[in-house]
Amino acid sequence: MIPASFPFQRPLTVRDALGLDALRAGSPEVLAGEAGLDAPVRWVHIAEEAEASSLLEGGELVLTTGLAFRHSADLTRTFLERYQAAGAAAVAVELVDDDGAPDTRAAAHLRAAAGAVGCPLILLTRRVRFVQVTEEAHRALMDHQVRRLERARHVHEVFTALSLENAGEKGIVDATAALLGSPVVFEDPAHLVLSYSARDRDPARLLDGWAERSRFVGYRNQTEFGTGGDRWLQTPVGLTGQRWGRLVAPELVPEDSGRPDGDFPGRDVPDRDFADAFQVLERAGQALTMARMAGRDRREVLFQARSGLIQDLRQATPPDEQEALARATALGLSRGAAYVPLVARLEAGGTGGTSTGPGAAGAGSSGPASPVDTPDATEVQLRERAFLDALQAWAQSTRQSALASSLHAGSVAILLPLAALELEDSALHRLAAAPQLAGFRWTLGAGPAERSLVAAARGLDAADQVAETAATLGSRHLPFYRFADIRLRGLLALLSDDSRVKAFAQAELGPVLDTGQAHALQLLRDYLAHSGNMTSLAKARNVSRQALYAHVKSLQSLLGLPLEDPESRASLTVALLWHDLSGS
Repeated sequence: MIPASFPFQRPLTVRDALGLDALRAGSPEVLAGEAGLDAPVRWVHIAEEAEASSLLEGGELVLTTGLAFRHSADLTRTFLERYQAAGAAAVAVELVDDDGAPDTRAAAHLRAAAGAVGCPLILLTRRVRFVQVTEEAHRALMDHQVRRLERARHVHEVFTALSLENAGEKGIVDATAALLGSPVVFEDPAHLVLSYSARDRDPARLLDGWAERSRFVGYRNQTEFGTGGDRWLQTPVGLTGQRWGRLVAPELVPEDSGRPDGDFPGRDVPDRDFADAFQVLERAGQALTMARMAGRDRREVLFQARSGLIQDLRQATPPDEQEALARATALGLSRGAAYVPLVARLEAGGTGGTSTGPGAAGAGSSGPASPVDTPDATEVQLRERAFLDALQAWAQSTRQSALASSLHAGSVAILLPLAALELEDSALHRLAAAPQLAGFRWTLGAGPAERSLVAAARGLDAADQVAETAATLGSRHLPFYRFADIRLRGLLALLSDDSRVKAFAQAELGPVLDTGQAHALQLLRDYLAHSGNMTSLAKARNVSRQALYAHVKSLQSLLGLPLEDPESRASLTVALLWHDLSGS
C-alpha cells in the first residue's frame, strides 16, 4: 500500500515573501493592507513608472525604488493607485538615498499616501537587491508548481493502488483523510454515516448529532462547498441521477463562511490550498463509486461469467451447440425454441433522467442523434453496469431469463430466449417497455431470431449495426429496430467504409462539400426531404416561391445535375445519407 501522507506546500503569499532573506534585509515595514498579507503571489515585477502598471496580469509583488515619484505625495499616490487597480498583490518601495540611509522625506510621502490603497504596502528603509528577491521568490514559486505536479501524481498513485487492491469503502475513506489531513465522512442520502475517519480528532465529537447538522448542508452535484448551514467541502458519490450519498470533509470550509471560532467540526483553514483538496475529494468520490460497482461485481460474479460466454460464442470457432446450451443454462438462461440477438446502444445523460427508454432520446429532433458522445470511459463503464443491473432486475421480476454483457463501449449485448418464434415481437415489446430501464436513454437493435443459440450469438453483430444506425435517426419512435426499419440507411451503414461508395458520394456532393457551401448543403438536404415540392419547401424555409426558385436554380447550377430528375434526386439522397453516417 502506498502511504497516503505526502508533504505539500501551499502557494507563496505576500507574508511568505516578506520572510525571504533578500527582502528581510530591507527592514520591511507594512504601512497598509495587512489583511491582504495572505494573498498568493503569482510573480515578482520590478517597476519604476506608473504607466508600467499596464504590464501586470494580477497577483504580482511589485518592487520599486520610487525614483520617479518619491519627491511628490501626489505622484506617490497616483503610482500606488495605478498598481492596485492593475491587481498587484503588494507593492514594496525601497526609499534609500545615495548614501544608503533612509529617505525620510520620501517615506513621509509614502505614509501619507498609504490610506489610498488597500493592497499591502511595504516600506523598505535599507538597500535591497531586487534581483536576489526575484530569484528567491521565483524559486519558491517554481518549487510550488513542481510540488503540485508531484502531489497530483502521488494522489493518482494512491487511488490507483486502492483500486488495484479492491479496497473497500473504509480503506478509501481512511486514505482520503490522510491525504487531506482532516476528518472525512461518507454518508448516505438520509445522512446516515456509512464510513468515517476522524484522524486525530474525537470520533464522538465528530459524529455527535451528525444527521441533524448534515441535513442543513445543501447537496452539490459536483465537488464544491455546501450551501447553507456549515459549508462543508463535499463531493457526490454515485451515478448521475442515482446518488448513493456524499463524501464530506467537515473541517474544510471557505474562509468567508463566518463560522464562530471553536465550532466543531469545521475550521477555517486560511493556508489550505483548496484546489488540492478539491482534487483529492473528487478522486475519492470516484473511487467510492467504482468500489461500490466493483463490490456488486464481486457479489454477482454471474456478470463476468456471462460476458465470457458471449465472447466465446462470438469467436471464429465457437463452442458446439450442446456445450453452449449447457454453459448458458448453468448461468441461468432458460432453454428456448429460439433465441433473438439484441444490442442496446446507450447514450449519455441516462440513468435517472426523464427519458423513457428506446426511441425517446431522439424523438422530435431534426438532426442525427449522438450516441454515447462522452469521452469519459469511466462514466460509460458505470452506465453500462447500471443498465446490466436494471436488466437483471427486469428479468427477475418478469421471470424472463436473458444472457447479457457489455459488447463494446456504450453497447450491451443481449441473448433473449423465446418459448416460440411467434412470441418474438411481444417479448421485445416487453423488454423495450421495462420500467426498470425507463431512466436510460437507449436504442434497441434486433437481429434475426435463430433456433440455435450459437447462430443467434453470430447475429449480435447485425443487431449492433442496427442499433448504432438507428441511434443516428433524427426521429425515433419505434421501441426496437430491425434491418427492415433502417432500410437504405442500414445498407449504407454497412458499406460506410467501402471506398467505392465514398467515391460515389463525394462525386455527387463534391461542389456542396467545399468550404463556404454549408448553406447550399442545407438547401439540398431540405429539398430532398420535401421530395422537390417547392410549395412545401418554401413554407418550411419561410421564403417566397420566387426567391426559392432562384436558390434552387443556383444549387442546380452548382451541382451540375437536373434536380427535377428522379434519378438525380435518388443519387443525391444516397450520397447525403452516406455523408451523414460517415460523419464527413
